[in-house]
Amino acid sequence: MKKQVLTGIKPTGRVHLGNYIGAIKPALELAGNELYQPAYFVADYHGLTKIHDKEEMNQLSRGIAATWLALGLDPEKAIFYRQSDVPEIFELSWILACFSPKGLMNRAHAYKSIVEENLHTGREADTGVNMGVFTYPILMAADILLFQTEIVPVGKDQIQHVEIARDIAESFNHTYGETFTLPQYVIEEETAVLPGLDGRKMSKSYNNTIPLFEEPKKLQKLINKIKTDSSPPEAPKDPDDSIIFSLYKEFATELQTEEMRNRFLTGIGWGEAKKELFEVMNVHLEEPRERYNELMASPDKLNEMLLHGAEKARKKTRPFLEEVKMKIGIIHS
Repeated sequence: MKKQVLTGIKPTGRVHLGNYIGAIKPALELAGNELYQPAYFVADYHGLTKIHDKEEMNQLSRGIAATWLALGLDPEKAIFYRQSDVPEIFELSWILACFSPKGLMNRAHAYKSIVEENLHTGREADTGVNMGVFTYPILMAADILLFQTEIVPVGKDQIQHVEIARDIAESFNHTYGETFTLPQYVIEEETAVLPGLDGRKMSKSYNNTIPLFEEPKKLQKLINKIKTDSSPPEAPKDPDDSIIFSLYKEFATELQTEEMRNRFLTGIGWGEAKKELFEVMNVHLEEPRERYNELMASPDKLNEMLLHGAEKARKKTRPFLEEVKMKIGIIHS
């Protein structure tokens, strides 16, 4: 039996290097292993917690789908779908909500950080918190558990969501017997939290990202904005403490990476290092960028592929949801 792997990206902004290195790249690498059955989805309803503009939601959702395909996802070998096209997810979300203590949701990082920021600035604790934000971990648990997912590639900041999914699954299993598979997270330790242009975590919220398919001239300008120290060119530099090197090795060959490591250790100017980073990234992304632009110009083709993927997904989700409902007494055997 192949192990089920699941990864989703929500459309709250253009896909950036943090998304690629932290989730997309490791997920695609797992998909190349015959031991795994991969599923990838566009988490459009997750995006609704922030995006309340019709055209923006449509465009960003297409961008997520086009990104997966441009980077080599084969929809014939994987389950590739849009979250909103699989209604079983949302039915299961309500069922799981009835096994989710409010205290567990109170401890979710995203919610806690909003509350702490509100209190720090003298606002009411729940200012700006809609129920989608508060119950976000439950919907994510439904995404994971409905597919009997065993492995979830995530960035380090998403580990808690997988742990919450396990907690909810264990609560259900304790009541109704073994039903849900308990998922495990997989992270890329070295790139778990990728720094952005300003040194903070790369995040759309901080506006410090580098979009994955940025045009070459803009890409070079963004790379040049990456924050570095004031050490002179001839000074040795620690490659393991540099965002420039961290990004470089994600796009370079092993030989290129080793050569760049030696250049850091013997002294390289930050301007030269950024130039080398741009060149290796631009070469690596040239073909995917072209494919991405072609897909974005063909929305009907993208939609057709996603609907086909949703049908594949529902062949898996419909019978399992019926099993869950029979266990709770909603469908009588």
